[in-house]
Amino acid sequence: MVEASALVEDGIVVDSHDAGRRVPWWSFSKTVLAAASLVLVRDGLVALDTPVGDKPYTLRHLLQHRSGLPDYGGLHAYHEAVGRGDAPWPITDLLERIDSDRLRDTPGEGWDYSNIGYRQVGELIETLTGMKLNAALQRLVLEPLGIGRVFMARSPSDLANVAMGEAKNYHPGWVYHGLLIGSVQDAALLLDRLLKGHLIPADAVQDMLSAHVLPGPVPGRPWQSPGYGLGVMAGETTMGLKVAGHTGGGPGSTIAVYRRTDGERDRTAAFFRTDEDPAGTEERTFELLSL
Repeated sequence: MVEASALVEDGIVVDSHDAGRRVPWWSFSKTVLAAASLVLVRDGLVALDTPVGDKPYTLRHLLQHRSGLPDYGGLHAYHEAVGRGDAPWPITDLLERIDSDRLRDTPGEGWDYSNIGYRQVGELIETLTGMKLNAALQRLVLEPLGIGRVFMARSPSDLANVAMGEAKNYHPGWVYHGLLIGSVQDAALLLDRLLKGHLIPADAVQDMLSAHVLPGPVPGRPWQSPGYGLGVMAGETTMGLKVAGHTGGGPGSTIAVYRRTDGERDRTAAFFRTDEDPAGTEERTFELLSL
């Protein structure tokens, strides 16, 4: 099993293990997408609370999984196709399979985790910047925060030197909002700098951290009082820590990247392992934060 970790304290990497290894960021990519969209809000190119095009939901709804859009995570056929090593479905096929035109809730009233919602965020970023998503994320987020060696995987060949565990033939196109590849050190430094306000104004950081509270505790997970902000999971852990960040997982591996938000310690940590174990990965990350 491959394990990699990084602990950032007062802005400096103070502890690490195999921290430069390239790993899939999975749903931590959502945090980067959210950051990019908030840069566009900062620059006046889009508003958080104005409907997106002709849709009934806003950018805030999309970022907080409150748009009412469905997801494909529960599709048995999706997991079967991934397991067989099939090529990703065309997006039109996927949207038809999940009946994407039918909202599950009135926007702002419910909460349903939606990868499709974040695909729409990515499309909005591309439309507003006139750039492909990878280039837009580099320009809007990664370069300003001093994060290099991170890229969006598009084909299996992009994963040749990435720690994928047993999912060696995985096609990154199955992550329809985009799969970023980077190190745990870069993930921890990115979140640390982002939530310290190095990229977006303090009020935008506060928007990210203002979480829609979800039912807790979460059975089998180290969350006492979970919630979801704008591109970040935020709340209190069973260890009594207040944190914000994101857990991500896919075939063969899991990553968790979190920062303490209680003000007691200036710490951000990331932990990755080639095992599909979100609870254990979160626990290891929270342990690093509590050292």
